[in-house]
Amino acid sequence: MRIVIAEDDALLREGLVLLLRSEGFEVAAAVDHPGDLVASVEAEAPDLAVVDVRLPPTFTDEGLRAALEARRRAPGLAILALSAFVEDGYAGDLLAAAGGGAGYLLKERVGKPGEFLDALRRVAAGGTVLDRDVVAVQLARPRPGDPVATLTEREREVVALLAEGHSVPTIGRLLGIGTAAARQHAGDVSTKLRVPDGAMLSYLRA
Repeated sequence: MRIVIAEDDALLREGLVLLLRSEGFEVAAAVDHPGDLVASVEAEAPDLAVVDVRLPPTFTDEGLRAALEARRRAPGLAILALSAFVEDGYAGDLLAAAGGGAGYLLKERVGKPGEFLDALRRVAAGGTVLDRDVVAVQLARPRPGDPVATLTEREREVVALLAEGHSVPTIGRLLGIGTAAARQHAGDVSTKLRVPDGAMLSYLRA
């Protein structure tokens, strides 16, 4: 798998390069500017871009905008966005943009290589991953008449794991409740939120 990295923090950028190469990934480019990200994607044709949401010059959302522009020029590009803060609006912008795998993680997840690499692989395979802290913010901010308020604590755990991209069998294992029970909880969540199975992410970013 070929990867490009866009991160202005030199230590984190080099740490990502070392981690990914040690796991057998090919890092085609590692840059610190949004324009260089777009140019690298066009030149290197990577499978995945790992991108800091906030890049120079204003450190707002340049990284995210550059990643979406790169995907426009290279359809199918998977994007794993990293942020130092819980910014669910940016997560919604990324997940709403069709055309490839998408993930939004807090930078602290990089410090847990197993967790980070698992998310990276799922995004590269075309999946969607949303950081659990972003999901927690969404669940804690119910809209008027929002059925989220009717979810039990266990159902909220199931929603959070679904948003992280885990399958129902994996959720059952992580929660220690088994596949059948996890499937039942997922079904109950779908009924309460009035969304089809597997559509929880669309609901959360609505």
